[in-house]
Amino acid sequence: MYEVLLVLYLLVAIALIALIMVQKGKGAEMGASFGSGASNTVFGASGSGNFLTRMTAVIAVTFFLLSLMLGNMVASDRAPADDFSDLTQPATEQQPRNNDLPPGN
Repeated sequence: MYEVLLVLYLLVAIALIALIMVQKGKGAEMGASFGSGASNTVFGASGSGNFLTRMTAVIAVTFFLLSLMLGNMVASDRAPADDFSDLTQPATEQQPRNNDLPPGN
């Protein structure tokens, strides 16, 4: 299951990058309003902004949900770093070694 989600995560990330790179900046729409011929697009006279913006939002939400799911799966598989189950046992005293004795003894 983890591997499938990881591959899906990679594909969604690539799709998100591609959608962001395809979109035009806000300054590019000014030329179309003055009749430069850029208004004849595949998505109609209003441009592709609405469709691409919605698709980017959907893929971005998918990306974040997959990130949360993968992070939760990784976190739940780990054992806690500090296991305090042996606190009921008494501590043992260590005998000092010969080189740990103060000088003169």
